[in-house]
Amino acid sequence: MLLTNKIRAAALPAVCAGMMLCGTARADDMNSKMKSGADHKFAMEAAQGGMAEVQLGNLAKDHASSDDVKKFGQQMVDDHSKANDQLKSIASQAGMTSPTDIGPKNQALMDRLSKLNGAAFDRAYMTAMVKDHKMDVADFQKEANSGKDANLKKFAADTLPTLQMHLKMAQDTASKTGSGMMKSGTGGHMDHDKK
Repeated sequence: MLLTNKIRAAALPAVCAGMMLCGTARADDMNSKMKSGADHKFAMEAAQGGMAEVQLGNLAKDHASSDDVKKFGQQMVDDHSKANDQLKSIASQAGMTSPTDIGPKNQALMDRLSKLNGAAFDRAYMTAMVKDHKMDVADFQKEANSGKDANLKKFAADTLPTLQMHLKMAQDTASKTGSGMMKSGTGGHMDHDKK
């Protein structure tokens, strides 16, 4: 009996360590699911799109001729900078590394718009913003409704009203600039293509 108690006492630390490793493995497994699933895709696309919105908004301040387009660009810088910071914090807490660039499709749009000025820029930028914000609203609505990560779901739900406001602002501003695509949603597009 004494030998049995000694064996149990010796085995106890190993059993406890094994249980802690199993708990860690489960947490790591949850994080790896987040890093490879729909939530991860949403977070990465939202981060790249948000960074692109800030860069394009700054571009609008320099290239636009319409005061309304310049104001819209500044609103994009302000709102998306705030949302980008929130998303970066959520991603960091989940163990994800945020992207450091805006992605190739967003960069192509940035390159195309950076060659335009005045009314041509106004029309092309606002056309892209209408289309982008339609996609943003759909993507954020989907994440808010069916995302698995509670923090990302809350971020999507909390950000959605701002994106809906941006869409309305983009449509209104596009109508003032003569953008023919303001309601149809065709034209330039941020990186939200379904792969």
